[in-house]
Amino acid sequence: MSKIERFVRSSGLTQKECAARMGVTQPRLSDLLKGKIDKFSLDALVNMLGHAGMRVRLLVKKAA
Repeated sequence: MSKIERFVRSSGLTQKECAARMGVTQPRLSDLLKGKIDKFSLDALVNMLGHAGMRVRLLVKKAA
């Protein structure tokens, strides 16, 4: 979520333009920016990042 937030704030685009670029509606992006994390699956966030041109890497480690 924080990466998406930074992307929106630094892009110079409107929320509507950012939402279109990420493949979601402006109200959906607004929910994310308001911290409504319960409305988003990990899959949805990864897809939004991908549409924004970012790559997501997942690292799984054995617990110490």
